[in-house]
Amino acid sequence: MSRLPLRTPEDAPAEAVPVLVAAEKNNGFLPNLLRVLANAPVALETYLTVSGINGRASLTLAEREAVQITAAATHGCGFCVAGHTAIATKKAGLDADAVEALRRRQPVADPRLAAVAAFTGAVIATRGQVADADLDAFKNAGFTDGQALEVVLGVSLATLCNFANNLGQPPLNPQLEPFRWDGPTSVAAE
Repeated sequence: MSRLPLRTPEDAPAEAVPVLVAAEKNNGFLPNLLRVLANAPVALETYLTVSGINGRASLTLAEREAVQITAAATHGCGFCVAGHTAIATKKAGLDADAVEALRRRQPVADPRLAAVAAFTGAVIATRGQVADADLDAFKNAGFTDGQALEVVLGVSLATLCNFANNLGQPPLNPQLEPFRWDGPTSVAAE
């Protein structure tokens, strides 16, 4: 049971209603993350804005999903791990082994995805104060300084979503059940 109300177009604050209606139309269902965020229309607006900006990053969709899954697994957000697993497998074309490695925060066979995941973990663990060796390893994998900042952008988006879900504790939408993740509650808090 959710600790925060799961808003619908019928009971959400007026500013959130058009977003919820559009999201339900686009997805075929209303993700419970958006229903939680609708309690604070500015949080919902921030999610949409930052998500749109993140979608324009030079990192590939697969690389952006590696950031999202790594951050969600690190933050113990089962909802986001499930949601991004669905995107990674259905839209980004990641194979099951790569996705499972990301979910377990284990090394990924693909060297670029491995570098993105490792760098994401370092950014979160150090709150951006990564060691020179971590930044060098990321850049040696073929990434740029700008893409290092795009990882930070992705982590910021993930943090909003992960923390909102961890606070609200919404149930997983039935559409995401095949991608359920029941990993640790949080690695970052240790």
